[in-house]
Amino acid sequence: MQDKARFIQPVIVAAIMVFLMTAVITYINLGLPPDFLRRWMIAFAIAWPFATIAAFIAIPIAKRATAAIIAMFDKPA
Repeated sequence: MQDKARFIQPVIVAAIMVFLMTAVITYINLGLPPDFLRRWMIAFAIAWPFATIAAFIAIPIAKRATAAIIAMFDKPA
């Protein structure tokens, strides 16, 4: 189960982040034109694969960085 989760989680995280970010950026760039939803979904469809690749790269780096930061705080003074 854990092995499958490490492939599914980045895809879901990327989808959530891209869904929200493309909505915000589309709104900032266009306001609310009549075709807002169509333009937003096009932006989402283009960005999601790229964000998924970025998530597969970033998640292991973030885990290592988090562990290093926690180790710095856990060192005895």
